[in-house]
Amino acid sequence: MLFPFSLEGATRIWLAKEPPRSFQQRFDESFYKAWERFNDLLRACPHHGFSELHQLDTFYNAINVNDQDSLNSAAGGNFLDKMLRECLKIIESKSKVRQSRAKAVVAKKNQSPVPTPSTTPAPVKAVESNCVTCG
Repeated sequence: MLFPFSLEGATRIWLAKEPPRSFQQRFDESFYKAWERFNDLLRACPHHGFSELHQLDTFYNAINVNDQDSLNSAAGGNFLDKMLRECLKIIESKSKVRQSRAKAVVAKKNQSPVPTPSTTPAPVKAVESNCVTCG
């Protein structure tokens, strides 16, 4: 819930029935960036009232299918069937791997100068206009 301490009665019931829309992995967002953004949102509101299990479930259901499959594969089955601490370890591990793969690899530039072929321009013969008839 967004405001667990201020909602009462019918409002609390209505909000509980609403699907979570507060977080969704963006189309072009990496797993690492999505995990970081999700944690930033949680840190921005420290009294959110979500249990760690609810946070994990929200994140898992908000990421794209490929990342869900990757988590399931790393878990050796259904990711959400694992213990909470195992799930968090898997996410942190996957996040670190993806982050390191996303970093650009900078190649060391060769410091020795590459010899450039020195070419001398070929002499150009001047074109003289000659009359075809009289020579």
